[in-house]
Amino acid sequence: MTASAPPAPAARLTFGLPLWTLIGPVLGIAALALGKPDGFAPTTIIALLLGAAVMAAVYHAEIIAHYVGEPFGTLILALAVTVIEVSLIVSIMLAGGEDTELLARDTLIATIMITINGIIGICLIAGGRRHLEQAYTQAGVSTGLAMLATLAVLTLVLPRFTTSAPEAYYTETQLVFVAAVSLIVYITFVVAQTIRHRDHFIHHIEDADDHAHEEPVSRPKAAAAAAMLLAALVAVVLLAKNLSPAIEAGVQAAGAPKAVVGIIIAALVLAPEGFSALRAAKANRVQTSLNLAIGSALASIGLTIPAVAMVALALGLDLELGLSMGGIVLLALTLLVASLTLGQGRTTVVPGVIHLVIFATYLFTTIVP
Repeated sequence: MTASAPPAPAARLTFGLPLWTLIGPVLGIAALALGKPDGFAPTTIIALLLGAAVMAAVYHAEIIAHYVGEPFGTLILALAVTVIEVSLIVSIMLAGGEDTELLARDTLIATIMITINGIIGICLIAGGRRHLEQAYTQAGVSTGLAMLATLAVLTLVLPRFTTSAPEAYYTETQLVFVAAVSLIVYITFVVAQTIRHRDHFIHHIEDADDHAHEEPVSRPKAAAAAAMLLAALVAVVLLAKNLSPAIEAGVQAAGAPKAVVGIIIAALVLAPEGFSALRAAKANRVQTSLNLAIGSALASIGLTIPAVAMVALALGLDLELGLSMGGIVLLALTLLVASLTLGQGRTTVVPGVIHLVIFATYLFTTIVP
């Protein structure tokens, strides 16, 4: 028996990680010296480096996910994406500017619409076209949707109907309560997903192209990925802070509603995760796709609201969380349809089309209110 060849020097130097995943975060951190971009070329460079840092962060999160296994993998990926999203929101809030009090609301509803309608819709269509019908564990999906419905209504709908503060706002006491409840619900979800009811979030398919068929990740490679994940997140946080004025200025110059800023932020941080969910659906691992989408939506509310609430209370900022009546209708439709289409343990392309229609309606009515 011949001994396996030792790893190449380049592979040892990078711990087996692609070189671009190391260069991207490093260049992003180095670009912080440029400060806030002024002009098209610097803005484009910063935006490209921000995108590279986001992609690198999600890549390293997937390496760690492979190392720790499911459902911890999807949880780590969702947490990494949510940290990026919270960082972008807080950065723009700290930078100030007009209508920053609407940013959290617009980003949260955009996240829910992108994950539950956009990502799930595309995954169900892609997976259904290739595998006709796909199965998943019903208990975990139903639990996640129930928690998402609770948090979405408490944070985005209830402010429209309270009387202690002006319409669409919470008082400081109410905001603290909702922030605490959001965090408690999300922690409960994490405990259920990883400890108490882990089997509810796993579904084994014989012909699935899952991580079991891949080469195991070594401990040094996982440790290197964790370190680079941290570096990538730092790059994302600080680059986003420098780029946030350009995002708002671009939306204003285009004559688009301010809500588009929230959609851009949510789309930016969720696009890499969307690709991960799409790959999983094509590999007949729709359970992973649903875990990613629902987990990200839950993390977005459960972690964003407490973080944003602390910043708002510390700086004396007002947060307008209540949706418009049109937004409430679309949110209610999304939650109702998701409970029906994801309430049977099996899915096809048909519910995917329905979810994408709702997502397209959300985008259209946001741009053309």
